[in-house]
Amino acid sequence: MKKHSKVMKMSRSKRKSGTLVTPGDRLGVIEEFSPGPGTYVEDGRIYSKVTGRTLMDLLNKKVSVYPLIHAACVPKTGSIIIGQVLQTHSHTVNVRMLKIGKKELTGSFTGVLHISDASPAYVESMYDVCKPGDIVRAKVISEMNRVFHLSTSVDRILGVIYAFCSNCGHMLQWRRSRMRCPDCGKIEKRKVASDYGKGEI
Repeated sequence: MKKHSKVMKMSRSKRKSGTLVTPGDRLGVIEEFSPGPGTYVEDGRIYSKVTGRTLMDLLNKKVSVYPLIHAACVPKTGSIIIGQVLQTHSHTVNVRMLKIGKKELTGSFTGVLHISDASPAYVESMYDVCKPGDIVRAKVISEMNRVFHLSTSVDRILGVIYAFCSNCGHMLQWRRSRMRCPDCGKIEKRKVASDYGKGEI
């Protein structure tokens, strides 16, 4: 009898919708509720399967847990992003930003890399920094009206992490301060990151 009273007390305390629960939290018993999304049953008791908020449907006698929505992953000043070069011009490059660290971005964002922020050394043309299709790691240095300005000059780990031959499309090899295509032998220039060919995409 005492055990039954304890179960009833637990289920009553969880009858309020919107309660924050974590995996393993007890929500009620199957004599009172049917299990909905985000729950599981063990020994006649209903538990939360995810971290989220409860929804107690008292009319239909059903309990569910809806997972918390993770915070949106969007670039901001100071973010280190991974992106793919879309267009290269003589003084600017457009980059489609894909990730912040290992987290994929929520939505579509484009960054601009200007020749003055490409390298601590003198750069004659952005065609010597990166080309369309290259994968780059860059830092967001400013943002205004959803225009993100990037830099690859502030750290050795910033720059091209994967480059592809503009002639045949093969991945370029970084050897003795130059980029060489192992397939067609073409020599190209890039501003490479210190971990070229090893960084995660």
